[in-house]
Order: sequence, then structure tokens, then C-alpha cells
Amino acid sequence: MTKPLYILALFICLATVPVYAQIHLGATSAYNATFVLDKGLSEDPRYNSTYTYQLAPVGFNFGVDFGKKFGLQLESILSNQGQIYELVDVAGKIAGERKIDLQYISIPMMMKFMGGGNGKARTNFNFGPQLSLLSKAKETLQADGGSTFTIPEGLAFEDVEADFEGAINNGDGTYSMPQGSSNPKDLLSKEANDFRNAEFQLAMAFGFDLDLSKHLYLSAQVRANYSLTDMRNGDVIDRIKAGNAGDIFGSRANLLVGVQMGLHWYFGTLRSFKNK
Repeated sequence: MTKPLYILALFICLATVPVYAQIHLGATSAYNATFVLDKGLSEDPRYNSTYTYQLAPVGFNFGVDFGKKFGLQLESILSNQGQIYELVDVAGKIAGERKIDLQYISIPMMMKFMGGGNGKARTNFNFGPQLSLLSKAKETLQADGGSTFTIPEGLAFEDVEADFEGAINNGDGTYSMPQGSSNPKDLLSKEANDFRNAEFQLAMAFGFDLDLSKHLYLSAQVRANYSLTDMRNGDVIDRIKAGNAGDIFGSRANLLVGVQMGLHWYFGTLRSFKNK
């Protein structure tokens, strides 16, 4: 779904809200484990993926409950994502890193399936499409001077030079970096139009809501989202496929798994306080 159609669908959903539905507004924050799933990098002997944790410092949501068991929730979340791949030399030691830094404004439209009881704590499951708009992006590569690396199978030394400037061919299937050459190199950036400006993703969450007062409740969720499109633009992908870069080609997907907390104001009386 394109960006204009996605936004139009959201307006249609909100315009059809019945007058008896209950509305709530909230603010959230999250801490996530973020991954850049790239088959090419995972099969490249020079790279070792690491666990990378990022903060989603602020988010807002607008929700409509159509009853005790179902609602819709539109969110806007500033999300830092990406991953660090360690660069491993021929001795198996860490000798640099490939760092992918991404920042999105994510806009999920979630269907919310809620526990139907009247207790203070109620479980919920959320699922829906998400549009993620790219605000920052940079991919850098840093290799320690004097380190030696294997030339991956399927690549020639000329391919390696595309990413590792100044590399020295040792003639035995390895290459070395000159002494003192450890400054990071920019591989891709948003400014150079190397990344897609928008990604379509699927989002889901499982958690609970806890009533704090007649109108205020706390939410806690385990959340995940997964991108259905490669984060890089078509020109970059074509360039890599043609062998004009030092990568073994693999499509890329963003994966995020984390914990989100929020405070929400409910325009109406929360169900655990209704009969008090």
C-alpha cells in the first residue's frame, strides 16, 4: 500500500468511529533489540552479527475501543534501529566493525483484541500494518590497520577494494589493511539517497493494561515488527548484484523485538472503576 493510500485508510477508519466508542490518548517509550537480517553478511566469514539494543524514546497513540474486546489504535513512534556486525580477521579476532544506524518515525495501525473482564489488569493482543518513514540512516565500515582478512568465496580482490580502500592483496586468498588505516568509511547514507524513504512492515504486540485511576491506565507490551521490503533503494541493490561493491549480495530486512511501556488517558470511566 502506498503512503497516500495508507493515510487515506486511516482517516476512513477514524471517520467511521461510532459515537458510543471510547477514546484514549497515550504516550509511550520502548527499549528494543534491533536486527538487520542480511543473508549475504551472515554468510560472509568476515562478519559476525552482534546483539544491538536501541531506545525508542518517545511515542504517541490514539485509540478507540468499540467494546470490551476489540479496538483500533493508531500510533506514532520515533524508533532507533540497526545493527553492528563485528569484523573478524583470519585469526578469528575482532578487527573492526560494520555499523548500520537507522532512525524511523513508525506509524502502526493496530487492531487490539482485549480480555473482556472487568478486572484492573487485562491482557491484549495487537496486530496490524506499519508504515515506517526514514529520518536518518548511515552505514559505516571500520577495519583496524595491520589486520588481515579472508577474501570470501565468490568475490575477487577487486570486489573487496570497493569497500576496503587501500587493501593489500596477499596473493593467498587474503588481504591486509595498511598500518594506521582505521578511520571509518561511509558506505551508504540517507543523504546519498541509498536508502528507501519509507518501508511497509507488519507489527504485533502482546501485553496487558493496568487501571491506575478512573481515567488513567498503564500499558506494558512485548512488541515486534518486521519489514517486507529491502531497506536499500533499487540502485544500490542493482550495483551490489552487478559486483560493483564488496558485499556478497543478500536482501535485507529490519526486525525489532522489544518492551514498550505507556501511560494513557481514557475519555470515560475505565471498566474496573465503573461500578464503584
